[in-house]
Amino acid sequence: MMHALRMTRHVSKFLALAGLCVVALLVLAVSPLMAHAQRLPETRSEIDLTFAPLVKEVSPAVVNVYTQKTVKTGVTPMEMLLYGRAAPQSRVQNSLGSGVIVREDGVIVTNNHVVEDADSFRVVLSDRREYPAELVLNDERTDLAVLKIDTGGDTLPVLHFADTREAQVGDLVMAIGNPFGVGQTVTSGIISATARTDVGISDYSFFIQTDAAVNPGNSGGALVNMRGQLVGVNTAIFSRGGGSNGIGFAIPSEMVKRVVDAAMNEGTFVRPWLGLAAQSVSFDMAKAQGLSRPIGVMVTEVYDGGPADKAGLRRGDLVTAIDGREVFDEKGLKFLAAIRNPGEKAQLNVLRGGRNQVIGVKVEPPPGATEADIVLLEGQDVFNGARVVELSPRLAEENGLDPFQKGSGIYVYSVARRSIARNYFRPGDVIRSVNGKKTTTVKDLEAVLRDSDRSWDIELDRNGRTIRGTVRL
Repeated sequence: MMHALRMTRHVSKFLALAGLCVVALLVLAVSPLMAHAQRLPETRSEIDLTFAPLVKEVSPAVVNVYTQKTVKTGVTPMEMLLYGRAAPQSRVQNSLGSGVIVREDGVIVTNNHVVEDADSFRVVLSDRREYPAELVLNDERTDLAVLKIDTGGDTLPVLHFADTREAQVGDLVMAIGNPFGVGQTVTSGIISATARTDVGISDYSFFIQTDAAVNPGNSGGALVNMRGQLVGVNTAIFSRGGGSNGIGFAIPSEMVKRVVDAAMNEGTFVRPWLGLAAQSVSFDMAKAQGLSRPIGVMVTEVYDGGPADKAGLRRGDLVTAIDGREVFDEKGLKFLAAIRNPGEKAQLNVLRGGRNQVIGVKVEPPPGATEADIVLLEGQDVFNGARVVELSPRLAEENGLDPFQKGSGIYVYSVARRSIARNYFRPGDVIRSVNGKKTTTVKDLEAVLRDSDRSWDIELDRNGRTIRGTVRL
């Protein structure tokens, strides 16, 4: 019994010693890794690592954009008492944003909301040179605007466009702009997300998200990668209090480049389309298609004679990618189509009947009337003062309407104040028929009005509701 007890004690000591040896070996093995991970800077050059050379290179291409707008103001009762009949009053409203020089001859890109409704524009460079600027193009749907300054032959510093297809979450970036008007400011961070489409800022949402501090005044400024290239144009922040919460959004440079090229070459930005409507794929829909996860968009409508129809796409097709880039909603699909020039072919990965295939679709401008075709009606009738145009896919795309809405008609673009039409119509109404006759074109409507007396039976759509009524003057 005593012998067995001694043996047990010896075995216990042996095992304890063996355990200590194993722990020691593990410490020796891990120590170099820990030392490497927590290593302190050993040389002066490692201590002096800085963004300064990159900032010095790129910051001269970021400018301040000053705008002026004349706004009318009301007249107080005291002023009316002192000066008699109320006279129109006005004041000059100033605002400030940022911009990026993208061409050496003075082409500058900024946000549409920086220059919207302004009367005059002034650009101030980082070296304090000032230039009056001309607005070449502004596009509300993408929230981008292009300005041009006369440099007098001087060559300006520029930022070159990055290929944002290579941008990855975790990449280091810098945001450069003029927050709160304090002067040019540089902040750093990382790309925290790509392809954000559910932000609700513009119809062509495909934003790069960053945690670099972005504040009011940064709008139109540059988001730059570590190669000194323009990754995107800062456009918005997510904030409840107006300050930076580390969630900023930038328009990718591929869309910026597309708008700049269109402004300088065509003078207008025409968004090509695919001629289809689609919806996001739910988990159940993905499972029914034999997919392991929700991906792509399901085609729900194909416009007759449109690009998708010509290429052979059908309702029920599942589009998983365009030009090799995955899509998850219709906004992403529209963005990836819109960055192509009209006439170019986009390659769509399509799942149909359990089989994957690639279908080439030539993107084209949507057909039909545009805002240039708007007509002001001035006859002695119920439509006097209404500006109208034929409803079409192109007009729908320009105004954020549904290009697939059923039926045709005349779109009420605007209504003049103090006009007869102001009493009966609202912008956005779609006139379907007058006095029992369909109004497909503006000429149809004008012909019906010429033949009408002082009474009009009207059918229109307003916010998805059909309204019928008779108006007598």
